[in-house]
Amino acid sequence: MKEAIKSAAHMVEADVLLRGCKTEKGEPIMAHPPEMNSDNTLQEWLQEILNADKGIKLDFKSLPAVQPSMELLESIKLHLKRPVWINADILPGPNGSNAVVDAKFFLDIVTSFFPDITLSLGWTTGCQLQRCKEGYSWAMVKEMAEICNALTQPITFPVRAALVWQSKSELLWLLQQSERYSLTVWTGKQDQYSTEDLLHIRENFDKSLCNIGIAQLFFHSQETEEG
Repeated sequence: MKEAIKSAAHMVEADVLLRGCKTEKGEPIMAHPPEMNSDNTLQEWLQEILNADKGIKLDFKSLPAVQPSMELLESIKLHLKRPVWINADILPGPNGSNAVVDAKFFLDIVTSFFPDITLSLGWTTGCQLQRCKEGYSWAMVKEMAEICNALTQPITFPVRAALVWQSKSELLWLLQQSERYSLTVWTGKQDQYSTEDLLHIRENFDKSLCNIGIAQLFFHSQETEEG
């Protein structure tokens, strides 16, 4: 946490679930499955991050954690001076498991508290990338577009760097559906991807995006294999 605050990163991410279980009871904590327990609570984390000049990204790993977390966030919203993104994997992606959270319930809860907050809506991925040539399919991006069509706030779609090129047409189409949309490109801890590879994506994607009048590309270093 302290290293993240001192870093050059513009935003700090926190994985959120309920302590010890996925029931409706419990306290939101900072943990990433398969770990289900932690001494770091979301409430303590939020209090500490308020003193930092950083944006916040909350990545939800269970649906029951969303409501109590939104209540905590609402209690400090007058003190939030930097951007806040709310993230969840709401659809299965390339070789991914089922969605982490139910899209409708997740969006209903978040927007009831923060109707204008930036949403980060992604797909699960789980392939061995050295052997996986499948990217984000037309069915995947069209299902995401259908879900997001009724929303009004800014939305960024987190996509795995190693799956971007084989999905270029699909992802560009998705971005063209609204000026509110952007991509956040992330890399897994074990992904074999260099800085030069990421710069190549940025350069070529930016050219395509400029051709349709938008520039919507972010980069994010990810520590986990699932996204």
